[in-house]
Amino acid sequence: MGVRLGGLLPADLDEEQAEVYRAITGGARASVPRAFPLTDQEGRLRGPFNAMLLSPPVGFATQALGAAVRYNSSLSARVREMAILAVAAHWGSAFEREAHEAVGRTSAGLAESEMSALRAGRMPELTEPAERAALRATRELLRHDTLSDDQYADAVAAIGERGVFELTTLVGYYAMLALQLRVFLGEASSSGSDDRRASATGTP
Repeated sequence: MGVRLGGLLPADLDEEQAEVYRAITGGARASVPRAFPLTDQEGRLRGPFNAMLLSPPVGFATQALGAAVRYNSSLSARVREMAILAVAAHWGSAFEREAHEAVGRTSAGLAESEMSALRAGRMPELTEPAERAALRATRELLRHDTLSDDQYADAVAAIGERGVFELTTLVGYYAMLALQLRVFLGEASSSGSDDRRASATGTP
């Protein structure tokens, strides 16, 4: 499967599309050091962002949700990036993995061993109880699409009800991006990732 949606040049955008483009390349994403480029050398949006220009009303809301998840969440940077990388491994999304491993290295303090475990669909060795509980919850959401009563209680105890809401939103948001990367950019599962989707969240 090849790329189905070519990159749109900034000069070719209508005003509604340009508003979405400015929101993606500016705002919260421009207020922090970028670990990975959002555009190519000619200004075309990379990864899942380009498809958001197809429907400016939906695209604008989608990018705003992503910005809220990344920049206005109560989750720690480490929990956030580990959860994103768990989603990327589950879906076999190379773009999200490469982008957020870069974030993990530059601003979230993730160790290479932690990212290697996440890449392979394993639970990294974590010493912080809140991080373990949050990542276990992420892995259960990916495997079973819900949390048991005990798992929910553990997650709330670790990151609070607000944190659980933000975590479930994050998992859904990055799963959506992975799906769109497959549909519009022809991103295929990496070798073995489909097998991991059934067990990417194996027993901690």
